[in-house]
Amino acid sequence: MTFNEIREAISNQFSGSVVQNDELANGQIEINSEHWLEVATFLKTDPKLSFDQLECITGVDTGDDGPLQSHYNLHSMEHRHKVEIIINHDRNDPKVSSIEQIWRIGDWFERETYDMFGIVYEGHRDLRRILCPDDWEGWPLRKDYETQESFHGILVPKIKEEEGWE
Repeated sequence: MTFNEIREAISNQFSGSVVQNDELANGQIEINSEHWLEVATFLKTDPKLSFDQLECITGVDTGDDGPLQSHYNLHSMEHRHKVEIIINHDRNDPKVSSIEQIWRIGDWFERETYDMFGIVYEGHRDLRRILCPDDWEGWPLRKDYETQESFHGILVPKIKEEEGWE
């Protein structure tokens, strides 16, 4: 299937699920978060789509007061097509349905994105930090993140804008 056929298949199956966004690159589709779990199931199980491989989930902070995003890179081994799904989140309450029960590898990807951006994957069976200590404060890859001065009595180095690390 071509990218446009993939986009059309989603639109036809789930009215109102695809967000019109002319700023997206070819191969990217923005989906309303309330439709995501059903769309994800469709992408994997529909024989014409058969996106059997979740290659990556990553978070994006669009900056300022813009949304946080989850990006899902999907690949069909059978049909040899790819797509990138984008979900926008309110930066003050970022959450979306977990897809770990659809693609098992999503478990690790969702935990990492949660740990770095604070995006909550609702329904995830074990959503907890995976890289930072459990009691770490904040979300290190968010643009509004402010580094702690210390962690358990150990000074945390800060980056000086012009000179690099302290």
